[in-house]
Amino acid sequence: MQNWLPENISTYGAKIDSLFYIIYYITVVSCAAVLLGMLYIVIRYRAREGGRASYSHGNVGLEITWTLVPAAVFVMIGVMSASTWTAVKADIPQTDYAVMVDGKQFNWTMTYPGLDGRFGTDDDYSQENLLRTPVNRKIKVILTATDVIHSFFVPQLRLKQDAVPGREIVVWFEATKEGEYEIPCAELCGFGHSNMKGVLRVLSQDEFTTWAADKKAYPTGEQG
Repeated sequence: MQNWLPENISTYGAKIDSLFYIIYYITVVSCAAVLLGMLYIVIRYRAREGGRASYSHGNVGLEITWTLVPAAVFVMIGVMSASTWTAVKADIPQTDYAVMVDGKQFNWTMTYPGLDGRFGTDDDYSQENLLRTPVNRKIKVILTATDVIHSFFVPQLRLKQDAVPGREIVVWFEATKEGEYEIPCAELCGFGHSNMKGVLRVLSQDEFTTWAADKKAYPTGEQG
């Protein structure tokens, strides 16, 4: 089953995959139990010669059980996943580089701070649909949207976050393998939604530093 998932190149991807497997197996067991129960009912209460209908008002104990058991499972998943989602979404660590990503119909615009190290100034460097980052470095992504809700999704990073007009939403990642990875929009955003695809290009530190110096992005090639 593990081959079903995209390759993991994220430092926190393994934790997210573990949660996925837990939910998957709980779902499989629940589905099997429901199907077996339905099969029992079909056989037990099938039409038979001389059979007569009978009225049943229900079973209070059974109803309480099938309410409390799923509730307990949801609470268990919430408790087990709390530390992972806190690390991924809430407790953003000190990062090495920052980039702004703006979604608009139907492109991603990646903006890097210029030599002054600040966003929103004249020396910012922007490029559409190509995000360059160095390997094994923590990257802060500031997500925005110009028109409608988009969703920034890199399956190999186990990273998916909506970009909402009027808001800046911060996420982070650390890629552990060089290469190119697709950044599709995962939120239906209009007639061109299926073609809204960017690329994450993970470079070696030397390649990234050379590129950043050439484009005058970041004061010293680094900015958190």
